[in-house]
Amino acid sequence: MNTPATTSIKTAIIWARTSSSGALETRQSTTRQVEDLQDFATRNHYQVEKVFEEHISGKTKFEHRAILSSAISYAKENHIHTILTTELSRIGRSDDVLFIVRECKEAGINIYFQKENLNIFMEDGKPNPFLNIFISCLSFAASAELEAIQSRLRSGRDKWLRDGGRPGKPKGSGVKTKDRLEIEYKAVIRNLKLGQSVRNTAKITGVSQSTVQRVKKAFAL
Repeated sequence: MNTPATTSIKTAIIWARTSSSGALETRQSTTRQVEDLQDFATRNHYQVEKVFEEHISGKTKFEHRAILSSAISYAKENHIHTILTTELSRIGRSDDVLFIVRECKEAGINIYFQKENLNIFMEDGKPNPFLNIFISCLSFAASAELEAIQSRLRSGRDKWLRDGGRPGKPKGSGVKTKDRLEIEYKAVIRNLKLGQSVRNTAKITGVSQSTVQRVKKAFAL
């Protein structure tokens, strides 16, 4: 197994994720995560090769997370040293976390979790012996928190229905406003303004070409 080599400049990719839905618009933007990790990369001599941004629930199984799968494949194919992410929960809140960490570990790809200040590999290139235990504990705590949130949501929904609420989405709720597009796809807008093509923008940001085209049309870029 090849372990990450110690070099002055290390290649990296950024992985950022937010949930696919939520009450607060700002919680759906990955911009802050990307900016924080870009700053970390600069200060710690990482050369960021690509940014991957995903808008999906962390409890979604790995086989249904195409962008995360693409990020790992890209790291393997391009011999990326480290995947940078803001915290463990950005990778996922399910048992898949250990699977993903194990897969990267076997491929010699490091993952750095900024909030927890943890790496798969230590500075000498040896696997971090405490990581799996730490992840297991955090994953259990995150799962318990998620179950508690879901229980509160079900309780609130039941009360709303008892009070006369009607199930289903309000008319027009599935249409994203221009303000929401600006918040959710800042990286897309930024690359289009820099003159990147729709195809290149889609590759850089990990967003589909149809979404890039929709954003481009909405902002007349």
